[in-house]
Amino acid sequence: MNYICQKCGKVETTQTYKANCDCSGLWQLDFIPQKFDLKLIDNKEWNIFRYKAFMPIKDYITLGEGMTPIIKFDNHLKLKMDYFMPTLSFKDRGAAMLISHCKEIGVQKVVQDSSGNAGNSIAAYAAKAGIECEIYVPSGTSPKKIDMIKAHGAKCHIIEGNRDNCADVCRQRVINDGVYYANHVYNPYFYEGTKTYIYEVYEQLGRIPENIWVPVGNGTLVFGVIKGLEHLYNSKIIDKIPEIYLVQSEFCAPIYDEFNHKTSEIKETLAEGIAIGKPMRKNEILNIAKKYNIKIVKSPENKILYARDKLAKQGIYCEHTTAATYAAYLSYIEKYGQLADNLISMCGAGLKSDH
Repeated sequence: MNYICQKCGKVETTQTYKANCDCSGLWQLDFIPQKFDLKLIDNKEWNIFRYKAFMPIKDYITLGEGMTPIIKFDNHLKLKMDYFMPTLSFKDRGAAMLISHCKEIGVQKVVQDSSGNAGNSIAAYAAKAGIECEIYVPSGTSPKKIDMIKAHGAKCHIIEGNRDNCADVCRQRVINDGVYYANHVYNPYFYEGTKTYIYEVYEQLGRIPENIWVPVGNGTLVFGVIKGLEHLYNSKIIDKIPEIYLVQSEFCAPIYDEFNHKTSEIKETLAEGIAIGKPMRKNEILNIAKKYNIKIVKSPENKILYARDKLAKQGIYCEHTTAATYAAYLSYIEKYGQLADNLISMCGAGLKSDH
């Protein structure tokens, strides 16, 4: 199996420790899974590797991630409870896959930059795999996320400045020291884990909802959702790609702004998980949006806490970034009318962003 550079087309073995191509392009994984079939699911596995027939690895590291329930919130909206995970966020799907790959190729140490959730996940799965780990987080990251990273035995570097500056510092470390960059933006193995979100939805509901709402910062869940949907479509399991709504924060919306030919202005937002001013795969996200006629919407900053409270009053205690997706949904239907059959991922637990 190989990586292919999305910029110049160069082919590189997946055994490489290179974070990206020499031309600076990011890797795509040259992997086409066999056709999806419910009969190929390993029902003895209660984790994402029940779908190993459709995955690019042989051996795997698991902490019991995945198999999260879908609940009815109201007559129009269902919630996939993806904070029911080992580290309380959906990032465990991707981390389980990426660290499994790292273990397969003999990686001894990984570094990663994160707003917190991906760092928690990589730290936990690296600990399970016996891989040394360092995580870089921006100042202002929830102390509880930092505590969790440290609890897993990882070294946590707190970097002054915003999320993008934190990423720059970590990537310079990768260049200087040649250490493996276990990053959810750069490494396409991560998306082979997040695509299981869609597999589970189909297995649990026996169908795909008409409208799927996805938060987007770097696109971690977006790429997984698209991979999963394309796989089901190409396997003739579904006959169309559903309507997809990508959600950005009103105060940090570079993808929305470029899509709508607007000048982007970045401000501090409560939705720290999608506070990405310079998404590395922005062009890929925009191309996907155009290909599938995806709507990109903004979450009103002044409605995030309202949305979080509304969810909490019905027993759903999520973090601010997740609440931002619900806030965008509420804003959209208020403006354009109610949509039927919606699905939103509860990406992160509320305790992780109480700060």
